[in-house]
Amino acid sequence: MKMRFSLALLAALVGGGAAGYWFANQQSAAVKPTNSAAERQVLYWYDPMVPGQRFDKPGKSPFMDMELVPRYADEQEQDGGVTISARQQQNLGVRTETAQLRELDVQLNAYGSVATNERSVQVIAARASGLVEKLYVRASQQQVKKGEALAQLWVPDWNAAQQEYLAIRTLGDSALTAAARQRLELQFMPEAIIRQVERSGKPQTRITVTAPENGFINKLDVREGAQVAATQGLFELASLDPVWVVIDYPQAQAGLLQVGDAVQASSASWPGERFSGEVSELLPNVDPLTRTFKARIVLQNPQQKLKPGMYLQVSLTSNAGAKPVLAIPQEALIGNGDHNRVLVAAGNGHFTPVEVVTGLAQGGWVEIKQGLQAGQQVVTSGQFLIDSEASMRSALPQLAGEAQVKQYQAQAVVEALDGDNITLSHEPVPELKWPAMTMDFTLPKSGLPAGIGIGNQVMIHFSVDENGSHISQILPQAAEHGGHP
Repeated sequence: MKMRFSLALLAALVGGGAAGYWFANQQSAAVKPTNSAAERQVLYWYDPMVPGQRFDKPGKSPFMDMELVPRYADEQEQDGGVTISARQQQNLGVRTETAQLRELDVQLNAYGSVATNERSVQVIAARASGLVEKLYVRASQQQVKKGEALAQLWVPDWNAAQQEYLAIRTLGDSALTAAARQRLELQFMPEAIIRQVERSGKPQTRITVTAPENGFINKLDVREGAQVAATQGLFELASLDPVWVVIDYPQAQAGLLQVGDAVQASSASWPGERFSGEVSELLPNVDPLTRTFKARIVLQNPQQKLKPGMYLQVSLTSNAGAKPVLAIPQEALIGNGDHNRVLVAAGNGHFTPVEVVTGLAQGGWVEIKQGLQAGQQVVTSGQFLIDSEASMRSALPQLAGEAQVKQYQAQAVVEALDGDNITLSHEPVPELKWPAMTMDFTLPKSGLPAGIGIGNQVMIHFSVDENGSHISQILPQAAEHGGHP
């Protein structure tokens, strides 16, 4: 009983709101001067309780005991907009701005840490098995220059091969000498060592390992006095020019970065100084915590002021000669989930909501890719109140139309099922002056509830229109009875 009372109360409230809406229209029409009304163009007549149905001449409503109401041309707002007087606009603080072509100053500001340029890393290995007699670099991160001695190795295995080579040279056979020299090269013996053997006529079993480039020792894998094997890594050399910076940037700015874009970076360690570079790669992985994209920047560092681990602010250099795009102030956007709209001022106090597709945003302006044209006026202040007013006015006729849908109920027995239709033998319906009979009904969109089949007794709630009888709710009779005391 409580449920039925609530439904009845809700229907009364909706009906009262619709009736109030119709009464206000009637009162408004009544106070208009007769001569003014005669001059206004009538588009059609309608019943305020069934606003979706239109008539081409005045008369009695076929739905309600009332006269049809005219809809005038100056009242037509099929665009879903709303008309607001100049005083109301002033009270709401309505301001507008023109949609215009602008060159957006595309900027991306991000932060990142300096990292070693992995493409510059070199591994310096032992050319043969031997002993580390002298170690000149004893700690990692030590700066070295090209050609600087790093270690001295004693390689006793070279002695026999070099002695054999010297002996063959004395024979004067050029072919044998060339073959013996080639065996020395196959033992990874440097060309400088072989020439020294030829000049001195003595075996050279000690070799000095030098730095092939300027850089720093990124990894030290050997100690003085240690034995090493052939091809064993001794040092890892890395360069500081250039360096890498990996930056994080939001998904919304994914379209701003491209490989090859010029960037500039600054550091608190060097105030006022700018470091130039470019986007090397857009990394494929997304940070699982911040949901940000990553990009690798290559920065020139000739004076090696930037060190791995330093924190930098990186900015994307503006694209010179960028094409103008249609843009509006960002404050004009009205967000609604994945959609955006704006209110367009059409003149004479009329405002129309328009769906738009946005692009890049910069400096308080946002690009409009679809929905507007240059020169249109969009509301930048008070638009939320106007948009709410337009939504309410468009919803009120819908409520009035829903209020007139009459619901009936009856007990019935399921006779047959056919897709979206059900055949029922129902009891008399006095409100419709229906006797007990068997007829077809349209099932609700949710379909037939589980547990109901042919032969079951049910309670139905339905409506009737020119297209037939439509069930809004169907319940097993026991469930319906269970809901009452």
